[in-house]
Parts: sequence; C-alpha cells; structure tokens
Amino acid sequence: MKSLALKLLLTLMPFSFMSCEKGGEKHSFSVRGKLTIDGLERVFIVDLPPHYYDSAGFDLVIALHGTGGSAEQCKRDYGWTAKAAQAGFIVVYPDGVRSNGPLGIRTWNAGDCCDYAQEMNINDVGFISALIDELVAHYRVNPSRVYVAGMSNGAMLTYRLACELPGKVAAIASVSGTLITKAPCNPSRPVPLLHIHSALDTLVPYPGGIGVGGYYFPPVDSALQVWVDIAGCAHPPVTITDNNMYTAIRWTGCREGSTVIRYLTKDGGHSWPGGHKPRPGADEPSTAFNATDIIWDFFLQYALP
Repeated sequence: MKSLALKLLLTLMPFSFMSCEKGGEKHSFSVRGKLTIDGLERVFIVDLPPHYYDSAGFDLVIALHGTGGSAEQCKRDYGWTAKAAQAGFIVVYPDGVRSNGPLGIRTWNAGDCCDYAQEMNINDVGFISALIDELVAHYRVNPSRVYVAGMSNGAMLTYRLACELPGKVAAIASVSGTLITKAPCNPSRPVPLLHIHSALDTLVPYPGGIGVGGYYFPPVDSALQVWVDIAGCAHPPVTITDNNMYTAIRWTGCREGSTVIRYLTKDGGHSWPGGHKPRPGADEPSTAFNATDIIWDFFLQYALP
C-alpha cells in the first residue's frame, strides 16, 4: 500500500433542504465533505440525526456502496439515513474513486478486487482511516463505536478494513461480499462480523467461483472460517433461524466477546435485503428481512475496548 501522505482538507457544504433554525442559529443535518489523500480528492456525505445538536457521543456507521454505485446511491437505496434518524446515530457515505473509463465506474480497492481502484492500488484503507479521524475530530462521534457496513465490493473493503484497522472499527457487516485481501488477514483483535448473502447470488457466488467482471471469488464459507479462526471461536455454529426465507447461524465461544454470524437468504440475489434496486436490471432485493435493521441491532452489541 502507498505510504499515507495525509493532507486533510475538509470542506463542508450544507444542504439547504436538510437544515433548520434553532435558537436563531442555522443547523445543517446533511453535509458534504472532502479529504485529499495521496493527491486524490475524496468526497463523502455525512447525515446527522435530528437531535445531534442537543447531545454528544454518537455512534458512527460508515456505509460503503458497491461497484458502480456511489455515496448518493447508497444513501438512497439501503435505508441508513432513516435508520440513523430513528435510532440516533451518525451515518457517513464515502465515494469510491471514479475510473477513467467512459462509464466512470466507482470501485474500492479490496485487495484482489475491483477494477480501477485495485488496478491503481488506490489507498482506500488510508482514506477510511483518515475519514474516521476527521469525523471524530469535527463531529460528536464516540470513537469506540465506529462501524462499517458494505455492499458487494464495498463489503469486500469492509473485510479489509477489519483486517487492517481493527483498532478503529468496532464491528463490521458484509452484504453480498467476501474476503479477498492480497495479504493474510491478521488483525490485532477479533472484529465481530455479520455476513449477509443470498444463495441465488451469481455475481459474487456464495459457493465461490467466477462472478461479476470475470473475477474469481473465494467461497464465502472460507471467508467465514478465516474469521472464526481469527476470533478463536471454541464451538461449532448453532442455528439461530431456519425457515422458508432464510437461515442464520452463529459461532460462539469467541475471544474477547467477539462473534461471527451468517444470514443466507433463499430469495433475492446480489442485492441489499429490504432495500431498493439501485438500477433497472439489478437483482431484486430479498424480502426475508431488512438488512439495515439487523445490522444495526448487531452493531449495538459491540464497542472497542
């Protein structure tokens, strides 16, 4: 990975439709920010809960889009802003780097995937690390309760972040992704993991194989086994739920209070359960449950020591 020459340049641009007057002072609840990392301008959206200016010590969720998505798309389709407003946490939507091709597709460098970000060895771990530091410094964030949830290529980066930033990320959630890092994953602490996938996913196949973009994706079970080994889980998985819509299993007896949980839906595809289709032709989201609700309930159980 490139050395991290950090030049932090935060630019806040309030959205007028997301601001209000309180005590004569105008407050913004959705802002755009910029960071310059290794000479690249990186952008993100921060959404604040309604009572943000009356309290402190907020949990932070970093929501990562998939290949071809964006911060705006992630915000629109997966329900994190509504959940943050209801539950009272901060959510940030970073943008992946746009390719120089005609479509300008945004991707993340998850190791052996994907596309422009991987080919150019974009320092996405450095970007997210700097983003966490900036949000902790400039917002009312509890640094022990920072979480990352990602879709597809964003889920793959989520795994990598847990491998390389275990001291900054309290827990992770992967939807339709897998572990695809170049280097072996050897975090200093076992990061709790919730993995959600569809058995019908053909773009990142659960059993492994060639998927979207011609990439080979390792079996999800192998990624989960890596995490189980890292966490030192002493017991085999137990079934939480097994019905006609999905199965859920959980490994217990893991070190430092960690755990590994897997949800496997029997409908949907390469999609965010309970969310919206990001574009025409995309797989239908599973109706088995709302992934955002389940992920948030999972995150609530964990904090950095």
